[in-house]
Amino acid sequence: MSDQTRLSVFKTYKLYVGGKFPRSESGRVYEVTDSKGKWLANAPLSSRKDARDAVVAARKAFGGWAGATAYNRGQVLYRVAEMLEGRKGQFVHEVAHAEGLSKNKAAEVVEAAIDRWVWYAGWTDKIAQVVGGANPVAGPYFNLSTPEPTGVVAVIAPQESSFLGLVSVIAPVIATGNTAVVIASEKAPLPALSLGEVLATSDLPGGVVNILSGKAAEMGPHLAAHLDVNAIDLTGADADLARDLEIAAADNLKRVLRPRAEDFTASPGTDRMTAFLETKTVWHPTGSLGASGSSY
Repeated sequence: MSDQTRLSVFKTYKLYVGGKFPRSESGRVYEVTDSKGKWLANAPLSSRKDARDAVVAARKAFGGWAGATAYNRGQVLYRVAEMLEGRKGQFVHEVAHAEGLSKNKAAEVVEAAIDRWVWYAGWTDKIAQVVGGANPVAGPYFNLSTPEPTGVVAVIAPQESSFLGLVSVIAPVIATGNTAVVIASEKAPLPALSLGEVLATSDLPGGVVNILSGKAAEMGPHLAAHLDVNAIDLTGADADLARDLEIAAADNLKRVLRPRAEDFTASPGTDRMTAFLETKTVWHPTGSLGASGSSY
């Protein structure tokens, strides 16, 4: 068949919720354009009902994901990185269009994002040694502090860094055993929606990460006020929206990570992991050995 008679097959981008790919329940879409205003695709315009469905999926997945061993979570995250490596060409294409980058620069961004995912995969079974430990106490007790995941975390992804920034806010949330409801960059959601396809074909259980596209100003207030969301990352919110969401989150005592100026190419450190961890401290009597009363 001649190339001139062939019609291109355009991709239909969908949400990623509970391990499945629904369209928005509202039936709405919006046009996504590249940096020069050229049409790229129609993305789902998520509604607050989609956001509620994503929270239900994240809560359902939380018990199993938080209960998995840290080593197993690391294996799962590394598998995601393997899948990203295999589809690197697709993400280079999408990031180049989304951010107005050359192919070589987009390749650097995608490779950095994959490396960032591997970095967090390596932390899953190490973060407890950094932020937990045995505490000295005045008495015959063991006193041990251990980190535990906060729960369901709503994440407003960075607006400008459509892939490296996206990975930098999702990976630390799930590496520590939380589940996530992510609102992708409004103007550049396609790399995020494609990430959902990678997650679905990896070993990550459905519902651990849920990806919505659309307006953070529409969905954010409902997530900030939702009583089954335990924390919210405001990285991608502008100043006015961040203030409103923080006020809404305060009503139900959510953990809040405020937006700040960030260089996603820099070494991230551990603060994004510790932002969504709780600390459980356990006391246990040491007991005694023998008639001398020596203890261990």
